[in-house]
Amino acid sequence: MTLGKALIRGGDRYLTRIEVNGHAIIADEPAQHGGGDVGPSPYDLVLAGLGACTAITLRMYADRKNWSLDQLEVQLDLIADASGDRHIRRVLVPTGLDADQAARLLEISEKTPVTLTLKEGIAIRTTISGIK
Repeated sequence: MTLGKALIRGGDRYLTRIEVNGHAIIADEPAQHGGGDVGPSPYDLVLAGLGACTAITLRMYADRKNWSLDQLEVQLDLIADASGDRHIRRVLVPTGLDADQAARLLEISEKTPVTLTLKEGIAIRTTISGIK
């Protein structure tokens, strides 16, 4: 079962058309890497997936607990320095949550499906064949 595909055509350089479960997305590289910068880079899409998964998971949890969480923002930064690359994830929630609720959301954010996949890794098997 194919869930998605990524397609580059001749003159597009790095512009990639992605189809996932019937949804269209584009990706590209920034101009400084030879792309046209008309979409997020593949790495940006990975971080976007982490942010989206975090926001959705926390909202689902808050809904199950009947907590008032009418707004939620997840900010992601990549820091690259001598100690290596690392991500900083900040979760911004309304000030109406108490300290225990905020602590629980922080704990849950470390257990989201995409967080666990990125931390634990995932096996990838690649094959190659001709385009039809």
